Amino acid sequence: MSELAEHIERFLEQLRRENASPHTLRNYSSDLAQFLAYFTPPGEQPPSPPEFTHLSFREWMGALHQEGLSPVSVRRKLASVRAFFKFLHKGGFITVNTALRVRTPRAPKLIPSVPTAEQTNNLIDQVASEAEGKLARPFPARDRCIFELIYGCGLRISELAGLNLSDFDFSERWIRVRGKGRKERQVPYGSKAAEALERYLALREPASTEDGALFLNYRGGRLTDRGARGIVKFYARFIAADPSLHPHSFRHAYATHLLADGADLRSIQELLGHASLSTTQKYTQVSLADLVAVYDKAHPKA
Repeated sequence: MSELAEHIERFLEQLRRENASPHTLRNYSSDLAQFLAYFTPPGEQPPSPPEFTHLSFREWMGALHQEGLSPVSVRRKLASVRAFFKFLHKGGFITVNTALRVRTPRAPKLIPSVPTAEQTNNLIDQVASEAEGKLARPFPARDRCIFELIYGCGLRISELAGLNLSDFDFSERWIRVRGKGRKERQVPYGSKAAEALERYLALREPASTEDGALFLNYRGGRLTDRGARGIVKFYARFIAADPSLHPHSFRHAYATHLLADGADLRSIQELLGHASLSTTQKYTQVSLADLVAVYDKAHPKA
């Protein structure tokens, strides 16, 4: 195994120790494997970490563009490589982090598609009725509770799957949420989520493990983020008839509906666990797009 490949394995192992989500690990592993393959010609060894210059990264990124990758995909792969070289620099394996000298490709600012409050509430209400009716789901109370929490608390699907019973303050209606980079935040939940949670816990079968997981799969083990994502996609397809809806759609809806009803951006930033306010500001673009649509429809001079 080459020196570069060994360092990549050490980096991925550190991410595992830091409890990075399976989705994050898959992305880093895939991106760095492609990076290693590009710099490993047949029958040769890749450069050692100190041999990489900013021109090396620019050459690699140029090859990605020629393969037809979108700027968004190139940005993600560059972020993975930068995180890896930051690990090398922090560990003393390189003296200069040349990956920082590479400019990040500009990506189009896409406004996320967000269901309206009425559409969201109608879908969640139908989850309660249809899950026990014609869909005959095995755990309808669990499924309803999943929707109430991802929309009612703006959770990422990995955060939802990682919830434990000990994370809840049932009397004050607060949840301790572990987000990206193991950062914790406190998020309140409302009466609808409390009702769904109470009903689910009353029907919940005993867990087969002792890790305190809130959401269980059919074996009694922790429901994975992949499993939770599949549940959301199932209802999006068979109730909303909209396969484009995904778990993050409800996180977007949470933020957008809060902003539309007067919440300030700083508060929304804290509730979502965003490190940067600029990440939260995309929801102002959603609201402005809604205002423009209303103006175009209603104003006589539009």
